Amino acid sequence: MKRALWIFVPHAVATLMVGLALRYAHQHFEWESPHWLWAGLLAIFHVLLRIWKTRRSTQTGLQWSWQTSESRASWRQQWHQLTPEIPFAFRTLAIGLLVVASARPQSSSSVEDLTREGIDIILSMDLSASMLSKDFNPNRLEASKKVAAQFVEERPNDRIGVVAYEGEAFTQIPLTTDQRVVMNGIESLETGLLEGGTAIGMGLATAVNRLRDSEAKSKVIILLTDGVNNAGQIEPMDAAQLAQLNDIRVYTVGVGTIGKARSPVRKIGNDYQYDWIEVKIDEETLKGIASSTGGRYFRATNQSKLESIYEEIDALEKTRFNVLRYNQRTEEFFPFALAGLLVLLLEFLLNHLFIRSIL
Repeated sequence: MKRALWIFVPHAVATLMVGLALRYAHQHFEWESPHWLWAGLLAIFHVLLRIWKTRRSTQTGLQWSWQTSESRASWRQQWHQLTPEIPFAFRTLAIGLLVVASARPQSSSSVEDLTREGIDIILSMDLSASMLSKDFNPNRLEASKKVAAQFVEERPNDRIGVVAYEGEAFTQIPLTTDQRVVMNGIESLETGLLEGGTAIGMGLATAVNRLRDSEAKSKVIILLTDGVNNAGQIEPMDAAQLAQLNDIRVYTVGVGTIGKARSPVRKIGNDYQYDWIEVKIDEETLKGIASSTGGRYFRATNQSKLESIYEEIDALEKTRFNVLRYNQRTEEFFPFALAGLLVLLLEFLLNHLFIRSIL
């Protein structure tokens, strides 16, 4: 192996290091000026130029090989011949690093500004004794509570409150984003908390009152009942007019099978006596409430139907998000440029101090 080939070893190491730097930059960053990478040909030209100059100088001077037929050069001799080429290999490395820096590798990060078009929802639930009827498992009230809790759990981005009514109405849970509080409030609902009866108008008016001061772009009431308005001081359609004036959509849900159902007829102590009673739901009024406020009326004759109703309402009232994305770029050329300059400085020191001292 002639000396002209020996000098390629440090340049090969330098070229390998440039390749690793280029691969790292390509995998982790984006190029702002990729056309500058063509300047990497300068490093290759520099290596070829060094080989050509060395071959030319050895043609007029003394050549030695790694192993000849007459003698073997010692490692000390080989190192002595190789050392002067190391600074030029550093120059090859510096050229490659500066070329990578010139192509301006940049890191990018995506910043999202997420805003929500909030939906405020009030669940207005009938707690009258008829909600204990056995046409749902175990009864209408427990089935309604279970499905309502599932509905709440699947809407983490909305404020939800709960209103309950029998002969009167009250707010069980004010509007809140705390799902656990709402679900616990639904779980604690039971009949007998107020005087008997079914005050649909009061239940709706109380829900409207809870949403009246809301600044949400979308305000919704889900009114659930299994009977006919027979109590309270507010008529259902008057409450519907209040909802309409406050831009509140009302979805009404009638709960009960078609025909007869085992329903409580009287209370003896803490227990109810049941009998087969004709299911009567004022569907015309519920349809009128929904129609006048831009909502819809649903009839749930069993639990699976009740679940599908809440799923449909969930689909109709999807929370809308506005997402603004910003693509932020950061220059990453500096480490490569600094490394290239430091290598050039090292080449200068080696050339003018260390190499001269050993030659």
